[in-house]
Amino acid sequence: MAEALAQPQVSDARPARRAPPHFAALDLGTNNCRLLIATPTARGFRIVDAYSRIVRLGEGLSQSGRLSEAAMERALAALKVCADKVRRHEPVRLRAIATQACRSAENGAEFLARVQARTGIALSIISPGEEAQLSVAGCSNLIDGGDDAALVLDVGGGSTELAWLDLRGWSPGKGLPPIMAWLSVPIGVVTLAERFPEGETATEAWFQAMLEAMRAPIAGFAAAEPLRELFNSGRSHLIGTSGAITSLAGLHLQLPRYERSKVDGLWMTRAECEAVRGRLAALTTGERAAQPCIGPDRADLVLAGAAILEAVQAVWPCERVRVADRGLREGVLISLMSERTRRRRRRRHRG
Repeated sequence: MAEALAQPQVSDARPARRAPPHFAALDLGTNNCRLLIATPTARGFRIVDAYSRIVRLGEGLSQSGRLSEAAMERALAALKVCADKVRRHEPVRLRAIATQACRSAENGAEFLARVQARTGIALSIISPGEEAQLSVAGCSNLIDGGDDAALVLDVGGGSTELAWLDLRGWSPGKGLPPIMAWLSVPIGVVTLAERFPEGETATEAWFQAMLEAMRAPIAGFAAAEPLRELFNSGRSHLIGTSGAITSLAGLHLQLPRYERSKVDGLWMTRAECEAVRGRLAALTTGERAAQPCIGPDRADLVLAGAAILEAVQAVWPCERVRVADRGLREGVLISLMSERTRRRRRRRHRG
């Protein structure tokens, strides 16, 4: 067999194109561990890898005040997967955040030290205020500039963040709208479900008890009252971001399997949200688990999420609800990429 001739190496004076930078956002919440890895584009970013796992880090926390060993091990297993994914895309600018479970647990700092020792990931606990700001940033593309006000609702496992936005004088493309007020309520789907065990059937009295537990702290919050008229007169909308709310949307659409492209950005009416809740309440936990957009991991939590949504709407009525399959991770990515852009501009200015 004739030996293949080596091909001549052609010199190219042009420098090799630099690979696009990678940015990663990791969000360890009370219920979920989520990771996004992306590269910036002219219109935002392109996701190159993602991961999401329900870990229930805050399971039992509301009773014991501590993260359990089993919950920490579940979270660590998920975080090891995240660490492997980040390493495969190096170099990566990573920001890893922890929220309510680690904020409130007596052993939260001890757990974060264990995470760093075993995975190399340095998680930082963010404040409720920053959590609300990042949720707004992550959902910014879904804000309807045609209204005068909006309420961004981020339902977590251990807490719920609300941010009231003043849209008067704001339009898309002008940066983030001003946050008139924000509130963090230490109630989420996990803590609410643990506080009000469902029993064999989902009774209306049980659901109303959950709703009232969430309604009371929202009704007592006065800082957003300057926007009250805009909500009462129908010049506002609500943006809901959480696994519970996206599950409600998937059930509303009767999807045979969850499809983010059909859920993210979906508009629902308040009546449609309540109708889905009614359908869910008629199902047993096992029947909810069999729903393709709910599954066994959320079967016992989705009605708690519906109660939180209805409690917010009872105090701050919005006939239009926009569903967001996005939130903290996207907000972290946007902030990381914006910081990189600012640094590059400063360097050019000094040069």
